[in-house]
Amino acid sequence: MSWTDEKVAKLKELWGKGSTASQIAEIIGGISRNAVIGKAHRLNLSAKIKTRAATSNQNFENSLEEKNIKNRKGRKSKFKSLIIEKDFEPENPKQLEELDESSCKWPIGHPDEKSFYFCGRSSLKDFSYCKLHLLYAYQPKGKKEEATDKEEVPDFIEKKIQTA
Repeated sequence: MSWTDEKVAKLKELWGKGSTASQIAEIIGGISRNAVIGKAHRLNLSAKIKTRAATSNQNFENSLEEKNIKNRKGRKSKFKSLIIEKDFEPENPKQLEELDESSCKWPIGHPDEKSFYFCGRSSLKDFSYCKLHLLYAYQPKGKKEEATDKEEVPDFIEKKIQTA
């Protein structure tokens, strides 16, 4: 099967109207759906803008976006509650062999140094770090956008590190 100028013109016209490849193949006749798709691709015809599935899922996608916004707010408030809390327990230096499930595994220093140890404070449930080191390890989404929080947190943490 060869593509004549008339068939190419008909393909462009039907493709522009939003007909499916199967419909175009049936109208032109003597060609397969795959031949229509291949020719449309070679002609750089634009992809279909909207499909039936995309329009029916629009409400579902909107509800997902709303849920994500609510989750982000909840996550931010959890981190802010950690920042506000000021009663960090004192550091309890531990070597690797002394660590257990409930100790903070934040490394202090460089592993090659003799003075290297792990924080050893009580870790939070489902995390490997204490409250203080959790602030370093897990940054809430959108943190970079909030310049005021970004400036406040390091100073506060720095003071806590010095007093701990």
